[in-house]
Amino acid sequence: MATEIKVPALGESVTEATVAKWFKAVGEAVAVDEPIVELETDKVTVEVPAPVAGTLGEILAEEGSEVEVGALLCRIVDGAGAVAEAAPPAPETPVPVAAPSAGATSAMPLSPAVRKLVEEHGLDPATVPAGGKDGRLTKGDVLAYIEGQGAAAPASPAPQPVAPAPAPAPAPPRAAGPGEERVRMTRLRKMVAARLKEAQNTAAMLTTFNEVDMTAA
Repeated sequence: MATEIKVPALGESVTEATVAKWFKAVGEAVAVDEPIVELETDKVTVEVPAPVAGTLGEILAEEGSEVEVGALLCRIVDGAGAVAEAAPPAPETPVPVAAPSAGATSAMPLSPAVRKLVEEHGLDPATVPAGGKDGRLTKGDVLAYIEGQGAAAPASPAPQPVAPAPAPAPAPPRAAGPGEERVRMTRLRKMVAARLKEAQNTAAMLTTFNEVDMTAA
């Protein structure tokens, strides 16, 4: 028997989260109330504990993917022997899964966020290249496919404008120096940075100076 682990309620007005880190790998034992995955939101970081003891049988949301409240994260099975039920039979192998091609995406279950995007744009999931774990289709894959379709759409007939001067190539990222380490920005830090930049662009920011003669004092 498998127990499904879903994204819990994340607070008022928070509907999405990013899978930050998995504490367990497929096939590892899980104890009751042991944290198995960490989720990041715009406001807080949440650890999702295991409601039952068993073995992590399947991970359905890879690290870095965006998930909605109620989306399926993983499944916990009762024992190590049940892990093999989700994969083709193979001796001495917990979960052998061959990497499927993009066309096999339609056989994979879609997360609520991905299904919503696919239905809104009238897409066939089998035609969208999947970049997620085990060939799963992620929200980022669908958005990239939609952007690619928009860029490939033929433009309406119009006079050819004069080609502008080529924009200068962006400078390559600075290499990390001694004692420096590059760390992926969390969802919370991204939101803080966006709010600070928004305030800088919309608020009147100025500095005033007042001179006082303190000789008499």
